[in-house]
Amino acid sequence: MKTDNQIQKDVMEELSWEPFLNESEIGVAVKNGIVTLSGIVDSYSKKLSAEKAAKKVTGVKAVAEDIQVGISPSYRKSDTEIAEAVLNALKWHTAVQDEKVKIKVEDGIVKLEGEVEWEYQRTNARTAVENLTGVRSIINLITVKPRIAAVDIQKKISAALHRSATFDAERIQVDVVGSKAIIKGKVRSFAEKDDAENAAWSAPGIVSVENKIEIEVPSYAFTEA
Repeated sequence: MKTDNQIQKDVMEELSWEPFLNESEIGVAVKNGIVTLSGIVDSYSKKLSAEKAAKKVTGVKAVAEDIQVGISPSYRKSDTEIAEAVLNALKWHTAVQDEKVKIKVEDGIVKLEGEVEWEYQRTNARTAVENLTGVRSIINLITVKPRIAAVDIQKKISAALHRSATFDAERIQVDVVGSKAIIKGKVRSFAEKDDAENAAWSAPGIVSVENKIEIEVPSYAFTEA
């Protein structure tokens, strides 16, 4: 089992491996496998990249995100400019029905509202604006309108899990209640847990996912020389 110090070292190395990030801007603390990230970065996309990098590390049980976005004056935009940029980004994103998404921007915080048919459309609407200059945070209130029976959704999620090569689908159980997917079981890493959750989110009509999957801590056998 990894110690907190080893996990901290691995997370810091993973952050330094990301060309998009400056690891000196990000603080890493670990307690009982829970990683806390802190510091100030100049874009919202960097904040997300740091969180994703930490989740890749084996032994990480959870990530607490306390990174702040401090945009330099030269890159600061008015809310009107940000709103125009968001509208254009959604318009040019082929996977987003921009006419169904409403936008509000206040102090660099973008709020997205509306209704779509698939979770990937909701996710892509957020992704389309993550890298825009001046954006400090995104509140995604877009909802997914289910159009398929729960039993069919469950079958589609199970099939997606079995197609994945990153984890053992036989160890994961899927239940669907209305438009909510509940996934249980055990995996080897935080990344695998995320992959399983993403598979559930990909099903049509799913509006929430409860991820009860546990991360199995590997045991190491040592022999005396």
